Amino acid sequence: MMCQFALAGTSTVTAQSKKEKKENIQTMKCWVSMTCENCKAKVEKNIPFEKGVKGLEVDLPTKIATIKYQPAKTSPEKLEKAIQKLGFKTEIIKEEEAKK
Repeated sequence: MMCQFALAGTSTVTAQSKKEKKENIQTMKCWVSMTCENCKAKVEKNIPFEKGVKGLEVDLPTKIATIKYQPAKTSPEKLEKAIQKLGFKTEIIKEEEAKK
């Protein structure tokens, strides 16, 4: 019976580790030179397939793309370059600027 209890405790620790890895998601905001719904659709169609991207919101009126990503798999610079490859000009918005 002691072995069963020890194994149950081990699986709980493993589950917590997986949860911690899942929660290691960061958010970046990026200005994108979008001018129309087709531009927005192009970003929404392509960027979610970039490695490490976990979420994407694109706001056409403000021209802001908000991307949730795993820092172990990608970086804001790589994501910005991916948007630029689609033919857009971009600028990463720093946290301090986003709060203003």
